[in-house]
Amino acid sequence: MAEIKKVVLAYSGGLDTSIILKWLGDTYGCEVVTFTADIGQGEELDPARKKALSLGIKEENIFIRDLREEFVRDFVFPMFRANAIYEGEYLLGTSIARPLIAKHLIDIAATTKADAISHGATGKGNDQVRFEIGAYALNPNIKVIAPWREWDLNSREKLLAYAEKHGIDIAKKPGKSPYSMDANLLHISYEGLVLEDPAARPQDDMWRWSLSPQDAPNEVTTIEIEYKNGDPVALNGKALKPHEMLAALNELGAKNGIGRLDIVENRYVGMKSRGCYETPGGTIMLKAHRAIESITLDREAVHLKDELMPRYAKLIYNGYWYSPERLMLQAAINESQKYANGKVRLELYKGNVTVIGRESANDSLFNAAYSTFEEDSVYDQKDANGFIKLNALRFIIGGKAGRKY
Repeated sequence: MAEIKKVVLAYSGGLDTSIILKWLGDTYGCEVVTFTADIGQGEELDPARKKALSLGIKEENIFIRDLREEFVRDFVFPMFRANAIYEGEYLLGTSIARPLIAKHLIDIAATTKADAISHGATGKGNDQVRFEIGAYALNPNIKVIAPWREWDLNSREKLLAYAEKHGIDIAKKPGKSPYSMDANLLHISYEGLVLEDPAARPQDDMWRWSLSPQDAPNEVTTIEIEYKNGDPVALNGKALKPHEMLAALNELGAKNGIGRLDIVENRYVGMKSRGCYETPGGTIMLKAHRAIESITLDREAVHLKDELMPRYAKLIYNGYWYSPERLMLQAAINESQKYANGKVRLELYKGNVTVIGRESANDSLFNAAYSTFEEDSVYDQKDANGFIKLNALRFIIGGKAGRKY
């Protein structure tokens, strides 16, 4: 790699990125800029600033940005318009945060005239792909330093020894889970330890956000979400900003035992990986969004969205948020949402989200005059004779020709 003079590091203040901060300076002899993103992970970020200062980073080279609103408005909500789920279960909580972080890494690199960015993702995971594909899409000339693919600090013992040698604080954060975790406003994930055995049951004390369904209240919580153009805009009649909406739904979902998930997924790099997730607000939003679509979207539009969704979800999971194909799909998805307006009522109870009503004053395609089981004056049931015969015609012809179906 050509000479690196300045690098922007995605920096959390934790052990790994603190070691990377020191390692970058020692290995490349470059100036280091740190970037810490607040995307709703629920941790105080000022310690990251103090840690960076203690490791010799200049005050003007420390960037901490509150990205909660941008994260939900420009990344989470567009994804939920598509009802995106990876491999039938995963709500893409980690995946959707990476293009946002990549965007700001590139922005800060431009601001500080850095010629490289760096991250703490390992060479086994998906995040290295997501960070770097996103970065190259935004700046094809940027250089990327991925320490886990370069150094020989490939065990926890070596990392701790390096930290001790260089005086890097390794004090354990109070209440910090021993699992490998990723948290943001959409979800929290857990990997490692007992979870590396897909047959092992997750430990009860692993979960940090939600009550178990068994311990959730015995009373039903009823809520109403109002939608405009496919996005939730009000909760129980109160207008909320996107990040406020997701935070409020997280709180409601967590206390009702909603959103826990234990899956084995296929990583983009090739291996299978077992992870556990808590996505309380997202689980509620997915159910509510499909409910408002059920009365406002045309049948073939709904079916086409469902056909496109797995491809869209895979693009996000694999790191192609900024790709032409994702942007094309997003344009189609956004077009489908112009009539997705109205209200959905739901009941939350012991891990379950149940739709109990949906309405749209101006955009509903549900017409009781046509769908009623009672007498009507708009639908002639005899019309179904020809409809069925024409749709069965190829089977009739094939049968007469001796075809067996």
